[in-house]
Amino acid sequence: MTDLEILRYAAFSTDPDGGNPAGVVLRAGSLSDEEMLGIAAGVGYSETAFVTEDRGDGVLRVRYFSPLAEVPFCGHATVGAAVALADRRGPGTFVFVTNAGEVPVTVDEDRRATLTSVGARVADLDDAGLDALLAALRWAPEDLDPDLPPRVAYAGAYHPIVAVNSRQRLAELDYDVPALKALMERRGWTTVQLVWREDEHRFDVRNPFPVGGVYEDPATGAAAAAFGGYLRDLWLVEGDAVVELSQGADMGRPGRLTVTLTPGEAGVRVSGTAVPIPG
Repeated sequence: MTDLEILRYAAFSTDPDGGNPAGVVLRAGSLSDEEMLGIAAGVGYSETAFVTEDRGDGVLRVRYFSPLAEVPFCGHATVGAAVALADRRGPGTFVFVTNAGEVPVTVDEDRRATLTSVGARVADLDDAGLDALLAALRWAPEDLDPDLPPRVAYAGAYHPIVAVNSRQRLAELDYDVPALKALMERRGWTTVQLVWREDEHRFDVRNPFPVGGVYEDPATGAAAAAFGGYLRDLWLVEGDAVVELSQGADMGRPGRLTVTLTPGEAGVRVSGTAVPIPG
């Protein structure tokens, strides 16, 4: 692996110091699972995308590894990998064949990528799960926003969605890492989407990711897609809404994710820019 090229891109930002950094390996066909996991751990970002097969006509097999485990789908690493491909092949549309299904991604000349997730769906979060989640977050029921009820949403990976009624509560995130990690492993959750609503179409979000080996994800495309499905399923926005998510500011890595809900589409569109990280 001495000649292996590991690229680094910041997704959902125009600044290499903002957004969510992702590792990208465009020629990973010869790597074993153990080697990909080792590379992801060495890179140290929340995820690294590995292109394990180029099937032609822009169709590529892509897998995602955190420092601790493989994940079925990762939005920010998808954006980073698609922009890395566009930097070498030119703008256009790619189809990523992921463990969760096919995800088309279009990249324009300004390094803005738009992915369309697999079909989104939403389920209730049972009382026991919510109680355990609030205990791990060190939050109380009265901290929650009654207009945004807790749910579990999916658009390639599972994310519980919990909304709070104040920006300060979101800013003061201080969760019990072992407790939340154990709960997420039992429930099969990838990250936790924590939300504060600024207005009808703007939200601040944070995403604990202890199961991936990091405290928090700075910008989470998979969770953004799941959240879009949640908003649509609960009729919290109109059918053709465009929603802006701000994430990462509390970590010093501000990023912006645009979520577009298109009538007739089961998937959710998530857009953002990506730029190379120097060095």
